[in-house]
Amino acid sequence: MVKIVNKASELSSEYAYSKYIIERYIKLFGLKETIELLKANEIRINKSIRVNSLSIDPDILIERLERKGFEFERIPWDSNGFYVKKSPFSIGAAIEYLLGYYYVQKAASMIPAIILAPNERDTVLDMCAAPGGKLVQIANLMENQGCLIGLDLDMNRIRSLKSNISRMKISNTIIYRMDATDFGGFDFKVDKILLDAPCTGSGLIPFDKSRKTSRTYEDIIFCSKIQQELLRTAIKVLKNNGIIVYSTCSISPEENELVIDKILQEYENIKVTEINLKFGEKGMANFFCNRVSEELMKAKRFYPHKNGTQGFFICKLKKIGQ
Repeated sequence: MVKIVNKASELSSEYAYSKYIIERYIKLFGLKETIELLKANEIRINKSIRVNSLSIDPDILIERLERKGFEFERIPWDSNGFYVKKSPFSIGAAIEYLLGYYYVQKAASMIPAIILAPNERDTVLDMCAAPGGKLVQIANLMENQGCLIGLDLDMNRIRSLKSNISRMKISNTIIYRMDATDFGGFDFKVDKILLDAPCTGSGLIPFDKSRKTSRTYEDIIFCSKIQQELLRTAIKVLKNNGIIVYSTCSISPEENELVIDKILQEYENIKVTEINLKFGEKGMANFFCNRVSEELMKAKRFYPHKNGTQGFFICKLKKIGQ
């Protein structure tokens, strides 16, 4: 323990983190992998875009942008997603962006909608929809058909959401300004739910270095309580045999596996299902002093030092029923 504390002090000074974060990393990953993670967090991850397939063929768009001097690399898990390898100017300043041909979206953030796999017959709920990247992606996968409901509480974020929906020419969406936990008060059921839950954002350090010191353990616990309440609401409004995809941009297991494990203990009809994706790492069943259901190993984790993305967590749940 003394050795861990001493090494944590050394690394926290070298990489400018709160010491408690380094101590947690060492306990979670071991010293060698912690150093790999810290080094990877210092490297800014390439921006990425997702093509709006409702408006333009991806190959045609990429060819147009390449003629302007951009260079791209296709993202392995999304045929419409591309890393921006070279930018002669801001990718958000191209006329094609203003025309709604693509959305600037982090690569790992494209995965939850793919795992949700909505279709044009579904009624889908995005519980924390703003600013709209995942909602727009869901609309693409639904071919702008079916019914897509987006919730958010913050008015400024809703303005951004509405702007993106308009720019991307999405027409199958209904937006409500409300606390997502209040949605359970409606007598209404949906087929599929995306819950990209509010979190501490500990996986976003490659993009936001302030998160090295601006989040406390109390923040983790606060977020975990909100996440559990959101999941309880999701379960209430989900049809039998429906799907919930839960995701965060946190690598803290208290916001991920532990949240899901508590829900599994409360609801016998909620089951973790496999994520058919060859990328990403397994979820954790043992961490700190906790042992959770081994079913949580079916979840997926993403890390900058292993997967080249921001830190991210995804779990797919099914509501079993007749």
